[in-house]
Amino acid sequence: MKNFSPRLARLFALLLFALVSISLQQPAHAAHAQRREHLTEQEVEMVRDTQELDRRAELFIKIAERRLLVVTGAPEASSPSAKDLEKWGAVPKGSRSALFNDLARIFDEAINNVDDVAARTPDSPLIPKAVRKLEAAATRFLPQLTALRQSTNAADGERESLEQAIDNLQQIVEAAKRLPEETPEEKKGDKKKKN
Repeated sequence: MKNFSPRLARLFALLLFALVSISLQQPAHAAHAQRREHLTEQEVEMVRDTQELDRRAELFIKIAERRLLVVTGAPEASSPSAKDLEKWGAVPKGSRSALFNDLARIFDEAINNVDDVAARTPDSPLIPKAVRKLEAAATRFLPQLTALRQSTNAADGERESLEQAIDNLQQIVEAAKRLPEETPEEKKGDKKKKN
């Protein structure tokens, strides 16, 4: 050790520190790489291609419905139509915990999309449309997800993911309560779209 100059000893210490840092980061990178994406590649493309906020909200609703069908064991989940398979791809698979986590993240992404548009263009007429569509879906989803509380497993994070999904839906319902009343023109426009 007498042969090391202070400068060389410092360089050696820095090199050792860098090697230890890199080795400690490896498990974190591996865990991140194994983390499940909440959207399939096909769904990501569809979201990217859909720029209008209200249409994007509809897209998130459909994406969430697909996972809810799997979680609830609906027959549509096990045998989707050829048209759905072509447009949406295979039905997402995974544990209940993973699917609840997907739902929570989908709703969170929908909320963030509304928040982003509201921050950039607070007077956008698409904001109330999107929130109302999300609220209608939330009122359909909440009873189904709430009923699943009793059969969830707290040990593997299933319950936590379910509670986060429910919380996000409740946030959407609360946000909708703060919207101004729909104008007659907005209601008329919605009726025309339904027909």
